[in-house]
Amino acid sequence: MALHRPVIERMPLKDYYALLGVERSASHADIKRAYRKLARKYHPDVSREPDAESKFKDVAEAYATLKDEQKRAAYDAPPMEPASEREFRPPPGWDSGFDFADHWPSQGRDQHARIQIDLRDCYRGARRKLTLSIPVLAANGSVTWQPRELEVNIPKGMRDGQHLRLAGQGSAAAGGGRAGDLYLEVTVAPQPRFRIDGLDVYTDLPVTPWEAALGTRVAVPMPDGSVQLTVPPGSSSGRRLRLRGQGIPGHPAGDLFAVLGIVVPPADSEPVQAAYRALAEACRNFNPRDTGTVGS
Repeated sequence: MALHRPVIERMPLKDYYALLGVERSASHADIKRAYRKLARKYHPDVSREPDAESKFKDVAEAYATLKDEQKRAAYDAPPMEPASEREFRPPPGWDSGFDFADHWPSQGRDQHARIQIDLRDCYRGARRKLTLSIPVLAANGSVTWQPRELEVNIPKGMRDGQHLRLAGQGSAAAGGGRAGDLYLEVTVAPQPRFRIDGLDVYTDLPVTPWEAALGTRVAVPMPDGSVQLTVPPGSSSGRRLRLRGQGIPGHPAGDLFAVLGIVVPPADSEPVQAAYRALAEACRNFNPRDTGTVGS
């Protein structure tokens, strides 16, 4: 009886390093980083690249070999045959646990969006409803975009330009992998009465000449209410009155600054004109254009 040698299925050699775009001396971290980048690029659910699925499988196959020390060592072993006939003979069971007929489990894509809030929301926090467009793989393999509604809690103390990370609220992953994250950039809507600088908030506070000269207590508007403020006697336009800890909440909280602006009543009646003439006579030695008296 003639003996037959067992038939060993051979696989044409693929340059796994070239597929991942790394050097043969690449570290495990470099290989993992390259794989994740390419897996996202060629993922059939979202990629518009030609032959994305085929490229995705090649990348996954390369990573399956190079991430394992034993498989990588077998792949890197010097050939026993001429280079033109070299074939990769992986060790038994090298591909166990990997089914390239299905999508390789991977992390879903992170998504980025922007949400606008009011200054009052910075003080109190808020809950907002957000509508996102997410990619969905259709039955024919094409990618469509569908709306998705999401309710978001905005914590107090948020500032313009900050980001909220919502873990697992990004795009879903194929093959049972972890969903991506959603990053929300927070913008604060322009405020007609307030200016924001970091955690500090500024507001203009109009006062009359006699309030500035004699001092008074006035109500200062706040983004979430009002507060009583003492205007010291002898105050001038442009003076900043500071309310510590009344700015945007934080650790520590910002401050609220009321910037004084003296508003002069119009001289549109004889009594008011007479009052101005009397004031001019009483203050005839005061010259606001004299540098020695300005601000005194």
